[in-house]
Amino acid sequence: MKTFELASLSITFLLAFLHNSEVRADNPIIQTIYTADPAPIVYNNRLYCFTDHDLPGSTFFNMTDWRLFSTVDMVNWQDHGVVMSLKTFSWASANAWAGQVINRNNKFYYYAPMTHGATGAMAIGVGVSNNITGPYVDALGHPLVENNEIDPTVFIDDDGQAYLYWANPDLWYVKLNEDMISYSGSPAQIQLTVAGFGARQGNENRTTSFEEGPWVYKRNGIYYNVFAADCCSEDIRYSTSPGPLGPWTYRGVVMPTQGSSFTNHPAVIDFMGNSYFFYHNGALPGGGGFDRSVAVEKFVYNADGSIPQINMTTAGAPRINTLNPYQRQEAELIAWSSGVSTEMCSEGGLDVCNINNGDYVKVEGVDFSANGASVGAKSFSARVASATSGGNIQLHLDSVGGALVGSCTVPSTGGWQTWTTINCSVSGATGVRDLFFVYTGGGTGFLFNINWWQFS
Repeated sequence: MKTFELASLSITFLLAFLHNSEVRADNPIIQTIYTADPAPIVYNNRLYCFTDHDLPGSTFFNMTDWRLFSTVDMVNWQDHGVVMSLKTFSWASANAWAGQVINRNNKFYYYAPMTHGATGAMAIGVGVSNNITGPYVDALGHPLVENNEIDPTVFIDDDGQAYLYWANPDLWYVKLNEDMISYSGSPAQIQLTVAGFGARQGNENRTTSFEEGPWVYKRNGIYYNVFAADCCSEDIRYSTSPGPLGPWTYRGVVMPTQGSSFTNHPAVIDFMGNSYFFYHNGALPGGGGFDRSVAVEKFVYNADGSIPQINMTTAGAPRINTLNPYQRQEAELIAWSSGVSTEMCSEGGLDVCNINNGDYVKVEGVDFSANGASVGAKSFSARVASATSGGNIQLHLDSVGGALVGSCTVPSTGGWQTWTTINCSVSGATGVRDLFFVYTGGGTGFLFNINWWQFS
């Protein structure tokens, strides 16, 4: 079955914009949908980034599910689709907003805010899964905490004590029990002071700069609280502390007000020896305060552990690894795309869909010398399906108009989920190159779907 929810975003916005920039930077990291409120986690030498999902064309934060993307090289991101939604929680009625996942005891716990249908208040629920990619199920059947505040962040201290924080307009916490779905004592507030969180500069009736979106973590013995500040538009600031509950000391601005979204939401994580700052903006075509997109920057802590000021870029984080084209790769592993969407695949996982003539997908840092292949690739295979007359997959190096090293014909297979494997010869694919899949076909309308690809 075809997916049409994102067609207006992918075709109307992205097609017009991205075809004018064949070789470009890779922020925002996802182009197939609008994403917001990044929550990265490292697991098994892979970085996973959970997001929520702005529905295109919204005039409020109309969000109904949570998505997941992952990477091993910080440039090519695999789409894992919907891992949790409002339907997961029978008691929830709206507002699938910013959450965070943590793993403990071989389980993954997803803390997320949503509207409690019976009370109309925002509450924090907990999804749980045996796999990081989900699906997540309601761990309790009711909210974990409820006081009409949002934006949970969670971390486990070195002594094993887990803390859950959430906020706006106040900053709350509880000490979670070992089971991660109950807590000791009662929810309590962390006092917001100017010394701890900076003076307010906006015009709202609040004393401190603290607004929402806390991200609490510990690094080299220092506790950090990075948060969205002032309003509106928000910037990102941070405070540090010698302990998980304070006293907090205000340290300054991390990311000034930038971009075309009046909100921002920080996340900070170390991966493969590097430090990364995640955020969102409105940088995609049609984007703005209710149509946001997740982006990432690499940074280096100062010698004293302080965080330098970080600016939004279109370049994003640099690649830290290469991709082996002689291993089967999912088609939804994307560094940059134009026009396409993703959907659930009948063969498992996702496929790339809604492909029109001229759409393309970029995969960065493809190492055609991998596995000792000094002569490069000789053939290409892909798993495809088409309910129309099909089309072609053109293989270009370094840009949409770069060297053409192969072209595969995709036939009609009789259905969008009726799959077949195609093959074609390849010549000139050597070294470490960026690979562009350029999709062509006659007429108008969708051409075909792609499940996976592999070179030989």
